[in-house]
Amino acid sequence: MDGINTAVRAGPPINDLVTRAGNGDKQAWDTLVERYAPLIWSICRRYRLSNADANDVGQRVWLQLVSQLDKIRDPAALPGWLATATQRECGQQTEMAEQELLTGERHAALREAFTRLPPCCQRLIAVLTEDPPVPYAQISARLGIPIGSIGPSRRRCLDRLRRDPAITALLAAIR
Repeated sequence: MDGINTAVRAGPPINDLVTRAGNGDKQAWDTLVERYAPLIWSICRRYRLSNADANDVGQRVWLQLVSQLDKIRDPAALPGWLATATQRECGQQTEMAEQELLTGERHAALREAFTRLPPCCQRLIAVLTEDPPVPYAQISARLGIPIGSIGPSRRRCLDRLRRDPAITALLAAIR
């Protein structure tokens, strides 16, 4: 840590860099990025983000800083601001990854359960979920079932889907 602190002290004072960067000085901005990128990167590593996700977090933090440079009252507090902003972004990135994982698990459970439905239910649900929606008259003609049977058949098929072990396990895990 002393090596980083020594390197930080060896360059231009933070107050000067923030003021100059806030006034559009590209060299001052580049110096800020060079000086504090390791801080951002180290926080991303603690969250075990991939390189791509860490780069995304870093970009969002730097974009936030650009929009806030003129509002910084105490430039000496910049490292703390960067650390807090990075932690917040890493937390959001982690939440997004967890959400994507849950969505993938839900889709896998649904696909698994769908394959266990009788073929008539698979065809009916497939037609009912087409985009754009298919009118009941066309569904009736395509599947050879009366229009009045489509709704009740759909309900029975969805009930079977809800009772499938993959779906019940997923619903139990959510509760």
